[in-house]
Amino acid sequence: MTHALWFRHALLPTGWAEQVRLELAAGVITSVATNTPPQPNDERHAIALPGLPNLHSHAFQRGMAGLAEVRGPSADSFWTWREVMYRFAHRIGPAEMQSIAAMAFVEMLESGFTRVGEFHYIHHAPDGTPYADLAEMGARLAAAADETGIALTLLPVLYHCGGFGGQPTGDGQRRFVNRPDLFGLLVSASRRAVGFLPDGVVGVAPHSLRAVTPDSLSLAVSQAQGGPIHIHIAEQMREVEDCVAWSSQRPVDWLLRHMPVNDQWCLVHATHMDRCETQRLAHSGAVAGLCPITEANLGDGLFNAGDFLAEGGRIGIGSDSNVLIDAAGELRLLEYGQRLTHRGRNMLAMDKGSTGRRLFDAALAGGTQALGQKRVGLVPGAAADLFSLKADHPSLVARRGDALLDGFIFAGRSMVDGVWRRGRRVVSDGRHHARDTVTVRFAKTLESLLS
Repeated sequence: MTHALWFRHALLPTGWAEQVRLELAAGVITSVATNTPPQPNDERHAIALPGLPNLHSHAFQRGMAGLAEVRGPSADSFWTWREVMYRFAHRIGPAEMQSIAAMAFVEMLESGFTRVGEFHYIHHAPDGTPYADLAEMGARLAAAADETGIALTLLPVLYHCGGFGGQPTGDGQRRFVNRPDLFGLLVSASRRAVGFLPDGVVGVAPHSLRAVTPDSLSLAVSQAQGGPIHIHIAEQMREVEDCVAWSSQRPVDWLLRHMPVNDQWCLVHATHMDRCETQRLAHSGAVAGLCPITEANLGDGLFNAGDFLAEGGRIGIGSDSNVLIDAAGELRLLEYGQRLTHRGRNMLAMDKGSTGRRLFDAALAGGTQALGQKRVGLVPGAAADLFSLKADHPSLVARRGDALLDGFIFAGRSMVDGVWRRGRRVVSDGRHHARDTVTVRFAKTLESLLS
């Protein structure tokens, strides 16, 4: 069935255009016309933007948002937060995984994310026993994606060790751990689990250098079959120090020296790099996966975005712990972190250009690459994944072109009007069509888990 969407303003790969008409069929954009009036049956809206990729999410952590904001008996850190996360993770079964993920996915779509990269590591039952279907929990993520409409790149995680040099894992990690020889079976099962989705992608995710050995890292990479390869790296200074103690090399330096890092790879966080690592990662073609809201919440530190982008580096954004899901907020905090560090303004803009446009374009391109998408944007042949903004929002009034992006990212809340995924409208007036059902189920799930 063919239908058409018409917008007064739309951001195309060539730039902003006026009176844009998109014809859609089978969830794909078949034609794009500019400076053309709407036809009688066209669905009409004001401002269209291509949907953003969320390149790094742990959906289950949406259920613990706000639960780790109580100070403990000693100085709190990422490592004390991790213990809270372990305790929460051990309460979640397959049904709870699907319920919590659906809530996270609804909120992602409402903020303008249309594809999510699920860095998925809760594989087994609470006692560490594999489910009959190795990808049982991944299948629940796929079911939540199907229910909400979001596109899914599933990244099954290899978690093999408890620390650098092959240290044993602890009880808190027993649901995550896989033997390297079973990882290939998990990846195959994950591909079957997402096979019913119209454009599902499966990659691989060696969890981090502290959670794999060099041999098991190589094995995980071999299972990618051309798909995305994601890894947490250099998120915390303790991680950097432990890596140096183990190998005499910093984490990003070690990875670049020992693995074929290229444009298949996404290095999540990469917060703590020296100048040489920054240059080499930028030149590798890999994407730096940045999650500013979570990185701030966990006290990780600040990525050196200015130098990295100046070297031609590629970035994308993710919601990571899902403590607050807000696509514009991730971009805003990315820029604000640089302003606070360098005591300047418009730090990531190009020359005299718009900061919002630079951030949006970078996140769209980098996230697209990192999540294994072939073609995105408002172009023929791409999936019809897009969102519209409310033209009557106070921070968008009388704006045109890149000023609309600057308003969206820096000057307001609740600006998203509609969201379309593969041509199907899943959000209207800023609200997901399944929000009520998903919220009721999520509330019951949390009441059970937290009682």
